[in-house]
Amino acid sequence: MYITKLLTADDYDNFEEIYEDFRSKAAGEYNFELEPLDFDGFLEALDKDLIKCVVLYENDKIEAFLVYTTAISEAVELNIIHSKSKEHFGEMAKELLEKFIDVTTTLRREKIVCYPMLGEQKNLISVIARLGFKFVGIEVLRFLFTKPASREIFDRARMVRLPEGYDVIPWSHSYFEDAVRVVHEAFKESSDALFDPRFTTLSGTRDIIDKIVNNVYAEFMPNSTSILLYEGKAVGFAFMNLTGGSIVNIPIVGILEEHQGKGLSTIMLKHSMDYVIKAVERYGAPITEINTTTETNNLQALRLYKNLGFLEDYSYPQSYLPIS
Repeated sequence: MYITKLLTADDYDNFEEIYEDFRSKAAGEYNFELEPLDFDGFLEALDKDLIKCVVLYENDKIEAFLVYTTAISEAVELNIIHSKSKEHFGEMAKELLEKFIDVTTTLRREKIVCYPMLGEQKNLISVIARLGFKFVGIEVLRFLFTKPASREIFDRARMVRLPEGYDVIPWSHSYFEDAVRVVHEAFKESSDALFDPRFTTLSGTRDIIDKIVNNVYAEFMPNSTSILLYEGKAVGFAFMNLTGGSIVNIPIVGILEEHQGKGLSTIMLKHSMDYVIKAVERYGAPITEINTTTETNNLQALRLYKNLGFLEDYSYPQSYLPIS
C-alpha cells in the first residue's frame, strides 16, 4: 500500500538515499544539463519554500518522489518524478501526481501546471494524459563548439543583406518596453502561451522579460542579445543568457509579423552568435555550446537553426495542465 505526503523534516533521513539515486541518474536518464542541487542544497531550498516535494512511502521506505516549484514563474513547474524502481514507475507516478493535484488545488485555480517530460519521464505520457494534461512536442538543438561542422555551417550560412531601413544593435535597457510589446505580439497566440500564459498579456510578458534581463533564469548576456530596428523602431529581439558559466541559451527570438519572411531572424541570430563565438575564440571564454528549443513541428524554426550550424539533439513532450 502506498502513502503519499509532502516531504517534511521528519522524512529527511529516509529521503537522502533516493535523492542521491536521482542525482546519479539526472544526466543519463533525465537529460539534465546541469548537476542538480546536492542534498544539503535541496533541503535548504525546501526550507526556504523555493521548492516543494511529494514523497511516496511503501513499507516505511520512500520509493519515489515528485518535485515542483512556484517560485520562479507564474506557472506551477513540475520538475521531476523519480523512482529507483522502474517496475512500478507508472503506478507510483500516478499516486504522486494525484497527491500533487490535490495539494495544488488552490494554486491551479490561477496557475497553469507545466511539466517538461525529459528523458525517462516521457514513459509517463499515458499516465498524465488520463489526469488531463495536454502535450506539445519540443526539440532541443545545440551549436557545439567541439563540432567543427557546426562552425563551418555557420560560416557558410546563406545571409541576406539588411534591407534598407533596418539595423541590428546590441541590447539597451532603453528598449525594455519595446521588447515587452514585440515579444507579446509574437508569442501571444503561439503554443508557448499554452504552457506559459504570461505571453498572453503585456503584464505577463513584462514579467518574463524582466526575469531574463535581471538574471533570474540565468545570467543575462546583453552584448549577445540583438535588437532589430526598422527606421529606428524596435521590431525584433533575440535574447541570450548564460547557464553554469559554460552553456549559452536562446530563450526568446521574436519579430513582428509584418517583418517576417525576409531572413531577418537569421540576421539577428547571427549577430548574437558572433559575440559568443568571438568570446570563445578570441578571449578563451569556457563556453561549450549554444542551445535552444523549438516545437518539433515548427519546420521554419528548425530550418533557421540548422542553417546556422545547430544540430538536433533530442526531443521531449512538454506537457501542461490548464488552469482549473
